[in-house]
Amino acid sequence: MALFRETPYSAFNFLVDLEPGQGTEVLAGFSEVSGLNAEVTVAEYRAGNHAVNYVQKVPGIHKAGDVTLKRGVIGAQNLYEWLEASRSGRLREAKRNIVIKLLSEDRADTVVSWKLRGAMPIKWTGPTLTAKGGGDVAIEELVLSVETLEQE
Repeated sequence: MALFRETPYSAFNFLVDLEPGQGTEVLAGFSEVSGLNAEVTVAEYRAGNHAVNYVQKVPGIHKAGDVTLKRGVIGAQNLYEWLEASRSGRLREAKRNIVIKLLSEDRADTVVSWKLRGAMPIKWTGPTLTAKGGGDVAIEELVLSVETLEQE
């Protein structure tokens, strides 16, 4: 349930639960979540007996966009194993319901959450490795195909 207030919430306090209700321990927090979106396509229709020459717009298929998760490389295999389940066609393992929670600044409340239903990994990108710089964090990226998105 979303908590309303006059000023916008900050985007830096969030949690990503890859296996809601499983009670498993967290394996590295994500540094970025992007691509949360939902859209409704419309079909244009014009009845032949309309007196005015215009089209009606009728709601069509609704869909959720792909969601990208980024985190620092910590040597955990959970994301790659999840991708392997998807590549192997093991849909029971591959499709999950993911919960993303935006927290208040004091981290006491969940102000809004998004449920990604039927999320399945479709792309994994490893870190860019370079010898110069020395201070950059190695980041891995996982792109999820999402069947539907719900906001609470």
